[in-house]
Amino acid sequence: MTQSVALFDDRPFFEKAVAYGMQHGVLDQAKLDAIQTDAPKGMVQIARYFGSEYLRPELEKAKDRIVNMVSLTLQIQSGGDLRKAAEQLREHSFMSRSKAASDMLKALIVMPQNTHFGMNEQGGFSDKHIPQLAKWSLCNLADYQAELAKRQQVAHVIDAAIWMADQLGLHADDLVEAGCDAEAVIRTALLAAATQHKEMPDWVTFQKIVATLRKPSATQNIKLAAPKNLPAEFKAAVAQVQQSVEADLPKILDAKLTPQKLFNQTPAFVGRYFWTEDALSEVDHFDRQTSAEWAKATGGHSDDSSLLTLFLCIASSSKGQTMLTEKTATSLIRKIRKSGVQPELAKVFIQTNAPIEHQEGYLAMWASFLDEALDTLQTDHDYKLHDALSLLKRECNVAD
Repeated sequence: MTQSVALFDDRPFFEKAVAYGMQHGVLDQAKLDAIQTDAPKGMVQIARYFGSEYLRPELEKAKDRIVNMVSLTLQIQSGGDLRKAAEQLREHSFMSRSKAASDMLKALIVMPQNTHFGMNEQGGFSDKHIPQLAKWSLCNLADYQAELAKRQQVAHVIDAAIWMADQLGLHADDLVEAGCDAEAVIRTALLAAATQHKEMPDWVTFQKIVATLRKPSATQNIKLAAPKNLPAEFKAAVAQVQQSVEADLPKILDAKLTPQKLFNQTPAFVGRYFWTEDALSEVDHFDRQTSAEWAKATGGHSDDSSLLTLFLCIASSSKGQTMLTEKTATSLIRKIRKSGVQPELAKVFIQTNAPIEHQEGYLAMWASFLDEALDTLQTDHDYKLHDALSLLKRECNVAD
């Protein structure tokens, strides 16, 4: 039985290319002499760059580095074809092939490793990266290609996020300042597109987006899709993030979870979506919400009698009213004598809904009223309710 034996050639690719070039007449003696002249010069330069050209171990390592870097350039540019590699050596200087690899490695080192905008360095290669270059200058082609593919994928996600944010009126510098995840930006941009929003949302608008998605008319027709004009190089990255949004939809559409609870208090969702910080908008939204609740409860009345009537009803767990008939006032007194008063209920209502600038005054008015009225309202001695009813007619709103 005939067996074939494959010979393993572990020589650096540069040496293989030189041998091929000599054997097949691609490289002449003049080119070989030029390589022999340039190589020692290059070794000294590299030894000096990474350490010292005066130490033999540094020079030995420099020899390994320059041969390895020239091999990387030749392998990448020739696709592993020895003839093409030999032709590269013929057409270009030895030192230029080393520099080409150095430039590729420097570009690799400064590529982002993380899709979080706040965790990547800004600017290009600098002296602080030299130790990394020392390591990568000895890497093999497979390690370089694997790392390049990984970092290119990260870069595509970041660039896709920047592109989509720009479509919604937000600059890349804003994302860096916010220190957010690129995937979070893409997720929010997809939700914004699905609800026809044209700007990157702040927290208030983001809540509106969620509310829109939760409408019965929208829930069955949600269409998550990348923008039609999305550059081709970003489509794979966006498609992958889109899958994660689709997986999130059941929770996003769950009306039992408020946006605050889901996106700011659920660990798996904290930071998973992005919105701009607009403190003025949030304060304005809060003011409008509290104003609406306050206006609804008070009926637009701001006089002390109306407000004390409302506070007393709330504190006794009765329907909030700013005007009582004599009959409802009597029923309120009886309820107070049976179940008591919980002043904190009214206090919490004031702190939650009253205009901020008036809260202190309303709390003081409520406390003063309680000091004067509580004994009269709760005492059993006034069994006909005359004193308590008179007090309510004097301090609150009781129609005759």
